[in-house]
Amino acid sequence: MMNIEKLRVDFEASANRSVSMPIAGAIVWLGVALISTQTSDKLGVLILLFATGSIFPIALVIARLRKESLTSSENPLAKLMGWCILMVNLLWAVHVPLFIYAPEFVPLSVGVSLGLHWVVYSWIVQHPVGIIHAVLRTILILIAWLAFPEQQLLAIGLCITFVYGISIVQMLKRPIAST
Repeated sequence: MMNIEKLRVDFEASANRSVSMPIAGAIVWLGVALISTQTSDKLGVLILLFATGSIFPIALVIARLRKESLTSSENPLAKLMGWCILMVNLLWAVHVPLFIYAPEFVPLSVGVSLGLHWVVYSWIVQHPVGIIHAVLRTILILIAWLAFPEQQLLAIGLCITFVYGISIVQMLKRPIAST
């Protein structure tokens, strides 16, 4: 059995800086933001719901190109990230009723909830990138949602894409734990 530091080093080695998911997220959220300028609010939100489901498959393609292990690791920390993603996805029980009864809240709820697992990622890699991402994302999403009621999806999508950009740069530049 490995100690936590060895598990972190192993996680880092197999994850290859873990940028496949954020790259995929940035692509999808930017796409949703741009599409929202050409659709009704309700259709834009519906597109958001389906588009966010494409983040993982897109990340799998990017991970393959980057030689990043996204799914096959036996490392308990990688499994913890998987459980965190499951936890975040359980919030679809909130997003779907919001879509039915109050669709204007969906960009807010989806935008915030899909960033919550970043907190655990920060703990795993012992770097503030995930905390910065989750907190900045939440603050900017709320500001965008309140400040741009007629263009919430565009504003939120651009904010999330911006935060992903910051996180990707931090992830690529941060020192990696080694043995």
